[in-house]
Amino acid sequence: MSDSSTPTPPPGFVEAEIRSPFFRVMGPLFMRQTEDSFEMAMVIEERHLNRRGQAHGGLLAAFADIALVRSVSMSQDPPLNIATASLKVDYSGAVDEGETVIATTDVQRIGRRVSFANCYLHVGDRRVVHASAVLASVDRRADSDAD
Repeated sequence: MSDSSTPTPPPGFVEAEIRSPFFRVMGPLFMRQTEDSFEMAMVIEERHLNRRGQAHGGLLAAFADIALVRSVSMSQDPPLNIATASLKVDYSGAVDEGETVIATTDVQRIGRRVSFANCYLHVGDRRVVHASAVLASVDRRADSDAD
């Protein structure tokens, strides 16, 4: 995807509203929320690659972090204002240019001060990253977006 075309979202996903300058650098990012799950997706472009021609590990870690924060934040009404206190990332595969990475999250527990969640990044049936996070509540509530 070396040209300047905008990636097409996977079926059922819509482009995530982005307020953070960092999201704009990474994006576009896509999301899909149902009653049972929250997922995010991104298409790997040339600008996301490391020198070996695969998605940079730092990009995948940042994407997992964004999905974790958003899933916990958006699980409450009004959305929680949270920040990542700890992020653990394990890589189990590589992602090539043009592939769509989907982040599936699992919120373990939401407490008054800290929350816990897991995330898997996968390309099709292939899991490429597992991440887990401890997320700290911040004093104020998010107005409409968490990042």
